Amino acid sequence: MKLRMNWITLRVRDLEASLEFYHRILGLPVERRFESRGRQIVMLGTEGQPKLELIQGSDPALKPECGVSVGFEVGSLDEAMVELSREGIPVARGPVSPNPSLRFLYILDPDGFEVQLAEHL
Repeated sequence: MKLRMNWITLRVRDLEASLEFYHRILGLPVERRFESRGRQIVMLGTEGQPKLELIQGSDPALKPECGVSVGFEVGSLDEAMVELSREGIPVARGPVSPNPSLRFLYILDPDGFEVQLAEHL
């Protein structure tokens, strides 16, 4: 069996706040937005890459403390930290450099899910 990841789903309390975070601040393009079974859904991500699916809902299936995080690669962690600071988004943990070819940090999305930003050196 050959698998290819399609998407990761996060159930969010406030879809517009999550869109502000993932689309405007982090820069993930909106692939599509639609309604299914009375719930608003947005698919974010770049062509050919796995998507991030945000589903509006008052009772998240995953809670932030479940240990799930979403990771993204950035060209420069230092530049990302400057941009995050400008947007008022604090670094929750890091930056950490577990080996000479990797640095990363964590921020929190509007629902408290950890988002890892990683720079491969």
